[in-house]
Amino acid sequence: MNENVTLIPARRRAGNRIIKEEKPKHRVAAYCRVSTDSDEQAGSYEMQVNHYTEYIERNKEWEPAGIYTDDGISGTNTKKREGFNGMIEDCMAGKIDMVITKSISRFARNTIDCLKYVRQLKEKNIAIIFEKENINTLEANGELLLTIMASLAQQESASLSQNVKLGLQFRYQEGKVQINHEHFLGYTKDEEGNLIIDEEEAKVVRRIYREYLEGASFRDIAEGLERDRIKTGGKRYKWHLSTVQGILRNEKYMGDALLQKTITTDFIEKTRIKNDGTVPQYYVKDSQEAIIPRDVYMQVQEEMVRRANMTSGIEGKRKRVYSSKYALSSICTCTKCGDIYRRIAWNNRGKKSTVWRCCTRVEQGPKACDAPTVTEEELQQATVNAINQLVHCPDSMIQTLKENIEIAMVDDNSGEMEKLNAIMLEKQKELVNLAHAKKDYGLLADEIDILRNKKQELLVKRAETEGVKKKVTELADFLQGVPQELAEYDELMVRKYIDQIKIYEDHFTVCFKAKVEIDIQR
Repeated sequence: MNENVTLIPARRRAGNRIIKEEKPKHRVAAYCRVSTDSDEQAGSYEMQVNHYTEYIERNKEWEPAGIYTDDGISGTNTKKREGFNGMIEDCMAGKIDMVITKSISRFARNTIDCLKYVRQLKEKNIAIIFEKENINTLEANGELLLTIMASLAQQESASLSQNVKLGLQFRYQEGKVQINHEHFLGYTKDEEGNLIIDEEEAKVVRRIYREYLEGASFRDIAEGLERDRIKTGGKRYKWHLSTVQGILRNEKYMGDALLQKTITTDFIEKTRIKNDGTVPQYYVKDSQEAIIPRDVYMQVQEEMVRRANMTSGIEGKRKRVYSSKYALSSICTCTKCGDIYRRIAWNNRGKKSTVWRCCTRVEQGPKACDAPTVTEEELQQATVNAINQLVHCPDSMIQTLKENIEIAMVDDNSGEMEKLNAIMLEKQKELVNLAHAKKDYGLLADEIDILRNKKQELLVKRAETEGVKKKVTELADFLQGVPQELAEYDELMVRKYIDQIKIYEDHFTVCFKAKVEIDIQR
């Protein structure tokens, strides 16, 4: 300093007194995070919180501005980190002057996110101190060091993600099933971590399967469950149609497990997509106790295919939509053109009534099909009369019917199934050998797919046979237990026992699911 320059220190005057200016304390916050919910990590989490609480309070130039925490949240993405996002908001609002965190990997394992928030806070003159790496983001070399260290942290996360994938692959190959039972309706886990049936929840699963086979739609089932205040696997009262469909399609309910249905395509964004053959899948049979019998599960799969591909007409070219609104919907068929009958509110010369008419006649006129129009009362009475005719049958006739149908529908594909399983086992061994040798197994995989489809057809056929036997038994039990004939139309009984009503000019043929047919004159 030159001799002619005099330094005058900064002072604040109060009256005639000189008061020293007090330097404001830095408002310092800390960020703590662990990525899993294990007991070991929980201890680390508590230690971090205690450490930073004491560390900030010991420094006389610092003022605690809060401890922001995330427990059991991954660091590769900041979207779901409420503590982290809250801290950034408070920084931008001017409530924090400095942030301390253990390491870059605790702050973020994504280089882009890490640099984004560092620069965002740097513009506000807010420093971030990374203890492990000894980096202060406001220092000249801070960002260069941070870029290098954050890239290494991201590579570490990528390596960890790959190791997890390999670990899962080994588990899949050993047939070990890993399921989040907290969100899986019907199952829980025992002390050893094995899946076991939760009987209360299993009742809901069985109800869904039963109602679907009785004719209910996804919407009918969902609305019924909501009406009865039954919770989903996620412990919510809202039932989406996709939730019901997912339960009906899930092979785990018949005791099997298809592993690696989805794959992670971006370990940073945690993006998961359906596995379309990009990586192998593993099918484990009898991996846990079944809630739904195998034949019932197969019947449901067949029924879903039938409803999704409903056609009508003699050549089956007309696409129709399945309706469950009325028990008679989709089961009344025209014997002239093969189309289904539709319920219509009719106004004929001022006289209003509810009738059922052939869809072809409704859409194309009587020249295309001159099938008769039938009143709803007539159709309903036909079902009552058909059931009452069975009620009056002697017990011996019902027993004979039951025995004859069981004899006629003996499952004769057991030998074919056994042969098919043996071939598939050999093909599977070949596939594993080719995969381990890293050789092309495309053609062999195609062969196995063909064999698997054939096996599926045999399983569906067997399920249909078992289904008919079950329906015969149900009908026989009903007829033996009913005290008297029906006095009026019963919607539930039609859904449960009647498969089809063929409409002729002068009579109806009521076809029961138990493969019994009754003609009713009009």
